[in-house]
This record gives sequence, structure tokens and C-alpha cells, in this order.
Amino acid sequence: MNITFLGTGTSQGIPVIACDCEVCTSPDTRNNRLRTSVMVEWKGKVIVIDSGPDFRYQMLREHVKQLDALLFTHEHKDHIAGMDDIRAFNFKHDREIDVYAEARVQNALRNEFSYVFSGLDYPGLPRVVLHEIGNESFHVQGIDILPLRVMHYRLPVYGFRIGDFTYITDAKTISEEEKEKARGSKVLVLNALRKEAHISHLTLQEAVALAQEIDAETTYLTHLSHQMGLHEQVEQELPPNVRIAYDGLKLVI
Repeated sequence: MNITFLGTGTSQGIPVIACDCEVCTSPDTRNNRLRTSVMVEWKGKVIVIDSGPDFRYQMLREHVKQLDALLFTHEHKDHIAGMDDIRAFNFKHDREIDVYAEARVQNALRNEFSYVFSGLDYPGLPRVVLHEIGNESFHVQGIDILPLRVMHYRLPVYGFRIGDFTYITDAKTISEEEKEKARGSKVLVLNALRKEAHISHLTLQEAVALAQEIDAETTYLTHLSHQMGLHEQVEQELPPNVRIAYDGLKLVI
């Protein structure tokens, strides 16, 4: 299994002209974080979890030639806004792209991309097939996927376990039952927004504590804001088996 971190940041963590902090102006490219997304390549299939506003650039940057399915964790704009750009893969593969999301998220997609679901077909329109998921295992073209229900403050969000890889973003709390689903992972990914307390995201300290509790071989932290600080400095504060992910990081499991 090959894992590529397409983006590891938030809308608060993108280098923009309005921000001149040491993170956003850092020459270390590991501090230049686009919106959070990950690509999983396994058994000849390519699955992307979340397609935020930077989706098109991320896929071009990584020279992605194949896309078999999109999985959505939740409906916030920084996780769904790029779905329109699957149209290039529609053209290349000459078929619809499978999209997996729970019913509430599907409703958000229909509202956000009403033209896709209007019933009016025309050349160039993004073509998707929606598949509803719940909190039980499902299959994506021969690949078993296990959802993990987490809470983004009061909003239910799904993480996903694919083989020995578990991916959780935008979480604040996780029940003991759902934590069990992640145990035994070789690689665990957790969100860690910043060091200061936040109402809907794990902090650095909370993410490290959860990583140690789940006890994966290695944990990577994602969904980092510029308030977290510089990559090199933060990594020095972490246990040996917890790392900071960065855009373009590639893993083989």
C-alpha cells in the first residue's frame, strides 16, 4: 500500500499574502500546507479521502493519472470543495467516479454541486455515482474499508481504516469502541490543529496522548494550522513514533 499526503493543513495554515508569520513565510516547504487530503494506492486502485479547494493542484503536483473513488469524512468546505475537478478523471477513464459518503454529507454535496445532480446532462459535467455509507465495513472495488465514527465537537465525522492504515481528521473526541477499530494499525493519522485548546479539534498534546493510547507503530499528525509552529521544531517535541506529516510525504506500508 502506498500513501501520499496530498495536503496536511487547514484554511488557517496556507501561506497567503495576508499572513507574514514565521510558518507561512518559512523557506522549509514542509511548513507550506494545503488543505487536508490523502491518497491511498492499493491493489491496483487509487482512493482519495476528501477533495478540498486545493484538490486540482494536489493531483497535478503528484502527477496522478488514475482515480477510482473519493471518500468523504464530512461536509465542511475545506474537505469537499474540489469535487468538481474529478471531471478530468471522468474524461480520462470515460466513466463516472464512485463517491462514498454518509447521507448527511451526500445532501451537502447535492446542495453545493446542484448542477451535478440536476438531471441535465451535458459534455464536461462532473460524473459521479454516490454510495451511502454507515458505521459498518464497506467495499470499494475489492478493497475493504472500515469507518470509525469520531466527533468534530457536535458534528459526527468518519475516519477510515484501510488495511493497516487508519486515517482520522477533524476529531475532538472518539469513543472507546471506535478507538478499538484503530488498534493494530501500522500507520495511524490524527488531526492536531495547534497547541492551544480548541473546541472541535485535537490539540498537539491530545493527539499525542491518543496516539500513545492506540499504540500504532507510527502516528502522523495532520490538519495542522500555522499556529502549531514550525515543522522542525515541533517534531523535536514528539515521542519517537509520532511524526508531523507534510504535503507530498509518501509512505509504503
